[in-house]
Amino acid sequence: MTNPTNRSPLSRIRIGSAPDSWGVWFPDDPLQVPWQRFLDEVAGAGYEWIELGPYGYLPTDPAVLAEETARRGLKVSAATVFTGLHHGPAVWERTWAHVAENAALAQAMGAEHLVVIPSFWRDDRTGEVLEDRTLTAGQWRHLTSLTERLGHEVRERYGLRIVVHPHADTHIDGEENVTRFLDATDPDLVALCLDTGHYAYCGGDSVKLIETYGERIGYLHLKQVDPAVLAEVVAEGVPFGPAVARGVMVEPPSGVPALEPVLAAAQALDVDLFAIVEQDMYPCDPDKPYPIAVRTRRFLRSCGA
Repeated sequence: MTNPTNRSPLSRIRIGSAPDSWGVWFPDDPLQVPWQRFLDEVAGAGYEWIELGPYGYLPTDPAVLAEETARRGLKVSAATVFTGLHHGPAVWERTWAHVAENAALAQAMGAEHLVVIPSFWRDDRTGEVLEDRTLTAGQWRHLTSLTERLGHEVRERYGLRIVVHPHADTHIDGEENVTRFLDATDPDLVALCLDTGHYAYCGGDSVKLIETYGERIGYLHLKQVDPAVLAEVVAEGVPFGPAVARGVMVEPPSGVPALEPVLAAAQALDVDLFAIVEQDMYPCDPDKPYPIAVRTRRFLRSCGA
């Protein structure tokens, strides 16, 4: 007989996965697995929650997507958008058009979050430098004020909460820029999607961030990096895309940061949080993701999730 007091230590954490863990970075790419296979395998690996991935990879007709997810026992936690709001008001309309189609689909699927990723300062495939990696004071003002506007508009029109995702090769990356961004934005409008792999990639400490800015943590991506590969790509100035192709992101628990203390720190916040597994590995053999997903789900269960 099970003791009812023996609750999972991670009872506030909802585990899911994403197309990214199947090597999906683009709406349509011959190197990626078909969306039907992704849905079959993510369900087969034991996950109940998914993200939508790049808009157009999964069906964009809500009726079709609802049928396809429901019959596999899947639910949607969030959609994801890329933005370049540091460029100022001139990019707002174009940005909003991209946001609106993603937010509408997420809302129709019952999701509550919109993951917002800043645009890259260098191309993640070619490494071409697109702009200065350091923002001016004016660009920071654009970034923070327009992100607040985005948070307000998305909440009012679609009922979603935006969670901004620090990301390698963007202007919101490591501890200095993440804390500057958080200190300059309204907690009521802007929360953070802490990606443990990207934050470690950029030198950050996820547990410290959770303990210091816990009220701003609205969502988690679970990911690990290989310290040896990371040291190589940092020393050589390798862009993020080629770094992924080298295997900088690895399946847990073989990389850093250790996920057990991250999950424990998140649980201590005493709020419900999604923790979505992502292992960047574009491009990859189509038969590679599923066994990794099964092992990762087993590992997270061993952590109490």
